[in-house]
Amino acid sequence: MATWMREAITATTSDLRAHPVPQQIRAGAHGTTLVDSAAALLVWEPRRIVPSYAVPVHDVAADLVPATGHDGHDEHVVRIDADSGPMLDPSSGFDVHTSPGTPLDLVTASRRLPAAAFAPDDPDLDGYVVLDWAAFDSWLEEGDTVVGHPHDPFSRIDCLHSGRHVQVVVDGTVLADSRRPVMLLETWLPVRYYLPRDDVRRDLFVPSATTSVCAYKGTATYWSYEAGSRTHRDIAWSYPRPRHDAVPVSRMVAFFDERVDLVLDGVPQERPVTPWS
Repeated sequence: MATWMREAITATTSDLRAHPVPQQIRAGAHGTTLVDSAAALLVWEPRRIVPSYAVPVHDVAADLVPATGHDGHDEHVVRIDADSGPMLDPSSGFDVHTSPGTPLDLVTASRRLPAAAFAPDDPDLDGYVVLDWAAFDSWLEEGDTVVGHPHDPFSRIDCLHSGRHVQVVVDGTVLADSRRPVMLLETWLPVRYYLPRDDVRRDLFVPSATTSVCAYKGTATYWSYEAGSRTHRDIAWSYPRPRHDAVPVSRMVAFFDERVDLVLDGVPQERPVTPWS
């Protein structure tokens, strides 16, 4: 029998997983480079969706001491899809650890970064510390800035120009109608259809103050749809200045198919089940 790759990969999510990265990793805080490593790993703690960087202790320009007086965060459990088990996305703080180990503070002469590192007990990761993305102001892979979270080499996006007929409907109102979408395919996520702004009823939307950061696409801005007394908050988004992989969808508009009725070539689609449902 064939093995479905999705099942093969998700079967390991309850394990502590690691993968070497060839690129140099640097991280800074308050204008000082504290991490500089050419021997970094990506580490996924059990049930984590996205990885963290781990580096050898000697590549950290700070003292590492047991963390004290730092309150942990609550788990934020999500499901990748209807068939997946409970997972932790980045909104579950770094200090929610699902493998045995020791939380550590990073201490320099001028400041302390509380619980910004974690030393797993796993013997294969001996001498490494996993680092809290949010504890640092900047991250570089070689000479390129990384945003959002570390890049996962087993995830990618692909943008394809399409001639499919895409309609977006909410409560019987057509919000968008396009025959020139760009399909954005991203590992683990539903296909997103990005539509030219001229094919979207922008007069029905109000700008939102919400923004989000994707490691692969950049910073998104959002719109809400107001229908009488009901507001469909942050139902659509766009990338005004996308990162290089997402340039084909620059300034185009996408919708949460989890919260709208998508009609594709005249066929209504089922709403996907994701963390945004």
